[in-house]
Amino acid sequence: MSAQSLHSTFAAAGGPGDGAVRGDTGLLRIALRLDAIATGAVGLLALAGCAAFDGALGLPTAFLAGLGAFLVLYALGVWRVAARSAPHRTAVRVVIGLNLLWFADSVLTALTGWLDPTGLGTTLIVLQAIAVLGFADVQIFALRKANKSAR
Repeated sequence: MSAQSLHSTFAAAGGPGDGAVRGDTGLLRIALRLDAIATGAVGLLALAGCAAFDGALGLPTAFLAGLGAFLVLYALGVWRVAARSAPHRTAVRVVIGLNLLWFADSVLTALTGWLDPTGLGTTLIVLQAIAVLGFADVQIFALRKANKSAR
């Protein structure tokens, strides 16, 4: 997805004070819920297994525990956005933006070896980055679809 394409999606979505997304929001709410479920599951797994996974992934226990806690809280926030019949436009944009930021940060982490992950750790970082990019892409598509149906 190009920056121009992303900009046009947000521009078409209306201004920051526009409130709720209009139109058919079914796909958007499903995409947000699936994102919340996947994110929450990864967060709970990181919290529950942080001590067991640190050696296999090469990621410190404290880092995995903090990451897990953050992901669980983030998942609850995304679920809350998805729970509305007409999600708030700014909240949807924030979720998409944070997903794109997470993807970029994950790729950078994998490429630079920051935190010195093992091969398995690097593989998991890349796989979850791809999944997060997929969620962002579907959310952008669904936001566009809702906007078009509202016209």
